[in-house]
Amino acid sequence: MDREFLTDLFADFGPVTLRRMFSGYGISADGTNFALALRAGLYFRADEETIPQFEAEGSKPFQYQTRSKTVLVNSYWQLPARLFDDTEELATWARSALAAAQRAALRKRPRKAKAKTPAKKAASKKTVGKKVAVKKAAARKPAAKKKRAPRKRSSS
Repeated sequence: MDREFLTDLFADFGPVTLRRMFSGYGISADGTNFALALRAGLYFRADEETIPQFEAEGSKPFQYQTRSKTVLVNSYWQLPARLFDDTEELATWARSALAAAQRAALRKRPRKAKAKTPAKKAASKKTVGKKVAVKKAAARKPAAKKKRAPRKRSSS
């Protein structure tokens, strides 16, 4: 799939940003990546709310092969082939995928850090101090070796 095809495909959805990645493109809207266009097909972001739609269409989750195993990525599912001919319905699916991606981003937001006890604070300061000392020592250049003056021969 090329850029022009993807731009036309998402015309009913709205403007999308395409970024080169792997063997295709990452597709995002409003700064949120919600789809992958790869050699193997077009994959939309999915979660517990949208996976049943993909399953009802007979779609499969994204997977790839490593040297030792097959990795299943359950957060991206292949878009049903029939949607390539119906850009209005594809736009509806794309909105659902964007919503799933936004829900996932909300779940990933960092939580407030728990307050450390005084003992833990002291221990972490010691660890940081050690790391700094090690980095400083590694950064120092080794001392240059002094050249020895040639030995004088005694004339006895």
